Amino acid sequence: MLLAIDSGNTNIVFAVFDDDGTVRGEWRSSTDTNRTADEFGIWLDQLLKLSNIDRKDVDHAIIATVVPATLFALKTLCRKYFQIDPLVVGEDGVDLGLKISIEKPNEAGADRLVNAVAAHDSYGGPLIVIDFGTATTFDVIGADGSYQGGAIAPGINLSMEALHQAAAQLPRIAITRPSRVIGKNTVDAMLSGTFWGYVGMIEGLVARLKQEMREGPVKVISTGGLAPLFTEYCDTIEIVDADLTLRGLLAIHRRNVS
Repeated sequence: MLLAIDSGNTNIVFAVFDDDGTVRGEWRSSTDTNRTADEFGIWLDQLLKLSNIDRKDVDHAIIATVVPATLFALKTLCRKYFQIDPLVVGEDGVDLGLKISIEKPNEAGADRLVNAVAAHDSYGGPLIVIDFGTATTFDVIGADGSYQGGAIAPGINLSMEALHQAAAQLPRIAITRPSRVIGKNTVDAMLSGTFWGYVGMIEGLVARLKQEMREGPVKVISTGGLAPLFTEYCDTIEIVDADLTLRGLLAIHRRNVS
């Protein structure tokens, strides 16, 4: 079995795959750089037992992280609790099977590269992958599967928190689709500006990316926790793929361990 770990800015996702690629279990933990390998180990061991998974059956591991401070604890978790030396996306010797066509390839986020691998494997190319996370990222993948760069915008929850923090009279609210565009109170006005503003940003940015790509037709894939909310109202998004990053980790592991 494979333990796949996707460490993002907000959450760390742990998943266990059977040898045939079936997901046996998937769990989330908040990203906390002070959390130790033992804390992760005890927590994960209990979840594995609840899913009838014996941790002794987990014999491979792969990690992708955009938070370098979590890497030591996650590597130690794999070594101490599973007796595995994990593959780490971005480290020397790990082959992504992906050409990175940007000025400084080492600056590309591990999550964005993993998404590119999975998206091209599943949908071919050319593609635009939108990941609704702490940041909202737009990644461009060529017809040949090469990672060509993209755009990074503040995530919608980050934007709403910044609005609350910077404006004394604006409350902290959770994002939902407002019932109308013209808000009749402060909360509805905030929801309208944020939600429909993001829809406009997504559609406008995708259109400009397509113009520069000069390839076609370009498929647009979305992933991340808020992807379903926006996909329904963005005509430009064709497919929601919640498991894109995990499938990318599985594909990279298979490429490197055969």
